[in-house]
Amino acid sequence: MGRRFALILTLTAWLFATGSHWDLVQTFGWGRMIAAYSKTMPLAEAIRLTFTTDNVCSICELVQDAKQAGNDATVPGGRLDTKVLLVFQPVPSVVVSAPDCSSWHLAENSVSSLGRSSPPTPPPRGA
Repeated sequence: MGRRFALILTLTAWLFATGSHWDLVQTFGWGRMIAAYSKTMPLAEAIRLTFTTDNVCSICELVQDAKQAGNDATVPGGRLDTKVLLVFQPVPSVVVSAPDCSSWHLAENSVSSLGRSSPPTPPPRGA
């Protein structure tokens, strides 16, 4: 349930961030215009009349104004006409080397075995 809610929330945020919600409103307006025109004329004529630039409904005007306002750079969240350059400073290279292990001897490494008794010889047999 939580994963589905997160997915729906993410898709909704993406829809609003890209401005696609205005496309959905525009599609609703076109459907409404086609339904209104098809009451008085054939469907093909209603579709042709819907998509001409001469006939715009109030929803079409609303969408045009909203998209125009979204392209205005003075509106918060509006689009900019300039490019945003991301400049990354070069990171100084840091070289980390391992200590020289060639002078170590096996005897120096046996510090971890101090305080332990040697294993029994021969190994014990299971009963």
